Amino acid sequence: MEYKISNRLRIVAIILMFLGALGVGYGVIDSHSVDEDNIAEFIANEGHHGDEHATEAHGLEEDHVEADHGHGAEAEVEGHELSHEEHVLHQIHNRPYAALYVAAFFFFMISLGVLAFYAIQYAAQAGWSPVLFRVMEGITSYVLPGGLILLIIVWVADSHIFIWMDENVVAHDALIQNKSSWLNKTWFLIRGLIFLGGWSTYRHFSRKFSVAQDLADINDNSNFKKNFRISAAFLVFYIYTESMMSWDWIMSVDPHWFSTLFGWYVFASMFVSGITVIALITIYLKSKGLLEFVNDSHIHDLAKFMFGISIFWTYLWFSQFMLIWYANIPEEVTYFVTRIEDYNLPFFGMVALNFLFPLLLLMNSDYKRIPWFVVMAGVVILFGHYLDIFNMIMPATVGDRWFIGIPEIGSILFFAGLFILIVFNSLGKYPLLAKGNPFVKESEHFHY
Repeated sequence: MEYKISNRLRIVAIILMFLGALGVGYGVIDSHSVDEDNIAEFIANEGHHGDEHATEAHGLEEDHVEADHGHGAEAEVEGHELSHEEHVLHQIHNRPYAALYVAAFFFFMISLGVLAFYAIQYAAQAGWSPVLFRVMEGITSYVLPGGLILLIIVWVADSHIFIWMDENVVAHDALIQNKSSWLNKTWFLIRGLIFLGGWSTYRHFSRKFSVAQDLADINDNSNFKKNFRISAAFLVFYIYTESMMSWDWIMSVDPHWFSTLFGWYVFASMFVSGITVIALITIYLKSKGLLEFVNDSHIHDLAKFMFGISIFWTYLWFSQFMLIWYANIPEEVTYFVTRIEDYNLPFFGMVALNFLFPLLLLMNSDYKRIPWFVVMAGVVILFGHYLDIFNMIMPATVGDRWFIGIPEIGSILFFAGLFILIVFNSLGKYPLLAKGNPFVKESEHFHY
C-alpha cells in the first residue's frame, strides 16, 4: 500500500515553518534591540543584579563565574575581562542563535538515531522489524538536509555558539590555544561534512538496495546481502563519527570541559528519541488505515526499546554526573554546578521526564500495546530529550538568562514543520512495505 502526504498535513507543516520563522525572526530582532547604547538601561529596568553566583560549598567561585558567563573563556582570562554590561549583552545576542541550534540539532539527532537503529536491524538480520523499514527510511531522509542546515547555522552563528571561534578570546586563553589544531572553524566544518557524507552515503545505498530488493526475483537476495554488508561496515564508521560529532557539535561549546563518556551519552539520547519517533509515525499511519501489516506486537517491541534505552540513558547520565560530582575536581564539576544552580528546573526536570516517566508509564507490558499510551509516553520522552540538548547548549551560551520563550518555541515549530515535510514526502515515494525483504513474512506474522 502506498502513501501520499495529504494536503492538510503539508499545509500544517508549512504553517509551522512560517510561524517558526516569525518566532526566530522576532527573537533575532528583539535581542539586537539591546545594544551598547542601551544595555545599562536595560539591566536597570530588568532588575538584573550581579554577574557572579556563589559556589561556597565547592570553593569554585572563580570557576563558576567563567561557566556562568556561558563562554567561560570570555569572562576573565589572563587580564581579558568583560564588564557586566558586555557580559549580559553577549548573552542576550547569543540566545536566538542558541535556540535555533538546539532545535536544529534535536530534529537532526532523531533522524541520525533512526539511521543507526535501521542499520542495526539489517546487521542483526532482525525478523520482527522489516515491516517498519519504510518508516525508518522516511525518517532518515532528514539526515542530509538537517545536517547541512545545522552546519550553516554554525557558520552564521560563529562565536555566538562556539566561543573558540572568537579570535580575541583564543588569543587570551592558553587552554583553547592548545586545542586550536582541532577546534578551528575550517577543520570543524570539514569534519562535519565528512561525517554527513558518510552517513548520507550509507543512507542512499541502503535505501537503493532496499527498493531494488522489492523488484528482484523472489530467489534473488543479492541486494539484501549488500545491505547486510554495508550496514555492518557503517556501524563501525558510525560509532566513531558519532562520538567525534558529539565532541564537536555539543561538548565544544564548553571548550574547557570534557567527558570521556559524552559520546555514548549523546548516542543514548538520539537513539531513544529516534525509536520514539518511529513509534509515533507508525501509530499515526496506522490511524490512517495504513500499515495494516503492523500489529500490536510491533508497537510493543518499539515501546520496549523506548523503555530500555531510557534506562540506559539514565545509567549513562548518572555515571557521568556521579563520578564528576563525587571527585569534585574544579575544572570538571563547574559544568554541573552551573546547571544545578542556574538550570535547576530543566536539569532535574529532564531527569524526571527521561527516567521516571518512562519507568512508570512503560514498565507494564500491557500498556506497551496501547497506541495512545505509547504516544503519551513518546511525547514525554521527546520533550525530556529536547530539554537534555537545551541543558547542554544554553548554559554555555546564555548563562543564567535562559527562558523557553518565543525564540525557542519558534525554532521548534520551524524545524518540526521542516521535519514533517521532508519525512512524509519521502514516505510517499515508495510502497510502505519492503515486500522483497527475505524476513518480511516473518515480520508480518510477528505475534507473541
